[in-house]
Amino acid sequence: MEKVKVLFVCMGNICRSPTAQGVFEQLVQSEGLSEHILIDSAGTHAYHVGNPPDKRSQSAAKSRGLDLSAQRARKVAVRDFGHFDYIMAMDHANLEDLQQVAPVEQHGRIHLFMQFASRWNVDEVPDPYYGGDSGFERVLDMAEDAAAGLLAHIRRNHL
Repeated sequence: MEKVKVLFVCMGNICRSPTAQGVFEQLVQSEGLSEHILIDSAGTHAYHVGNPPDKRSQSAAKSRGLDLSAQRARKVAVRDFGHFDYIMAMDHANLEDLQQVAPVEQHGRIHLFMQFASRWNVDEVPDPYYGGDSGFERVLDMAEDAAAGLLAHIRRNHL
């Protein structure tokens, strides 16, 4: 069976999408599905290419047992749209940026990540970059909820 491939996308790939990647990787690993699901993250902009996740994202994640330190920011590439089965945008601006770059036939692969959440009645993960530490904790809470829903969706449709 071919792996299901998931890409998490935010603007700079240093806060929200690396956090979502880390949360989803941990969930997939804890469910024994690592050999069935490939996970990555990227940004719609090249501001931070090659850099590790924001120190505040890493610190908040570490407090929940997640190590994001090996991740490096990259920009979404056109080839990603044909490679990944699920491209998870963190907000509407990311979604629109992705739709502008993606071939039209790949638009069905692009989703708002929070559409898979069950406990949050919002459709965007807010960017914590300019806020305080609580924003990074909130991103983790949201990612944990949406990751569980995404994994349930993948199980129903692919595994």
